[in-house]
Amino acid sequence: MAKKNVLFIVPYPVGMAPSQRFRVEQFFPLLRENAISYDICPFLDVNTWRLLYKNSSSIRKVWGILSGYVNRWLVFFRLHRYSLVFIHREAAPLGPPLFEWLIAKVWRKKMIYDFDDAIWIPNTSAENKPMNALKSFWKVPLICKYATIVFGGNDFLCEFAKESGARRVLYLPTVVDTEGRYGKTKSKKRDSGITIGWTGSHSTLKYLNLIVPVLKRLETEYEFRFVVIADKNPAIPLKNYMFIPWNVSTEIEDLEKMDIGLMPLTNDKWSEGKCGFKLIQYMALGIASVASPVGVNKIIITDGHDGFLCEDPDEWHTALKELILNADLRRSICENGRKRIEQKYSIISQKNVFIDALKS
Repeated sequence: MAKKNVLFIVPYPVGMAPSQRFRVEQFFPLLRENAISYDICPFLDVNTWRLLYKNSSSIRKVWGILSGYVNRWLVFFRLHRYSLVFIHREAAPLGPPLFEWLIAKVWRKKMIYDFDDAIWIPNTSAENKPMNALKSFWKVPLICKYATIVFGGNDFLCEFAKESGARRVLYLPTVVDTEGRYGKTKSKKRDSGITIGWTGSHSTLKYLNLIVPVLKRLETEYEFRFVVIADKNPAIPLKNYMFIPWNVSTEIEDLEKMDIGLMPLTNDKWSEGKCGFKLIQYMALGIASVASPVGVNKIIITDGHDGFLCEDPDEWHTALKELILNADLRRSICENGRKRIEQKYSIISQKNVFIDALKS
């Protein structure tokens, strides 16, 4: 078999974005073990990434994006070196799928396309509104058609790819390294009561609004601390609230402060496209998980066995109350959750899907 040399075309700087880190970058050691050589080509550099969603110099942002497009065009001078091109989410953030079309139709390269959100649906927030006005959301089905293989992060995304005319679609959930960074955690010594928490980015902070009324009710009845780990402080009005700025170097340590992890979602198509990464992190680290019964959450969690699925405020209140008061229940939920991740959402459980697709 000819030696594989893969070019990974990704949107973000290496080590910065959870989607890219866990769906692409953490598989790189496996590539080396399987004698697959690779290069990675991000669109954004680190400086532009850090500026993108801040109220800072528009000129610097524009320059950073233009530099990304220049680097994309330069790729074609060395594309002949690669037997396979792997594209995560999109080759470029704005405009039509020109680069994907050139790679697949002009250069006739085998192409794997990976996506883990319903990125064909506009999801506008205050931070991304200017950028979204220039995006071509309609390009996602075309990229699915161009690709040799499409990786979808859940069944909803896989079905969309099939309906778009993809030739071959493989289900690849987002996974964690249960033998490395997400190895079995030490017993948690608690000297300051229960900590409930949530982690995410500025774009998903809106989902916390669904759970704040429940937390306010709970804090009149029980003692607990509520922690948010994110890149922006939502300043939630709770008496025992703590914000921790997200940092890749302390990510695991910060998450382990939680006894109970939350994943509230609205019931809509955008949420159906989510791959439940919060739950996967919580459960891998022995954190009891409570989530909305939306999309893949219903697949990851078996209600009452390895987590709780709650639809209305009363269900959220009941589940959180039971987990606060019952240490044995928390322990059982955590142990079952960890087993679930090891079986279905770990690198070791999905590595053959990833490696075999690159070798095929």
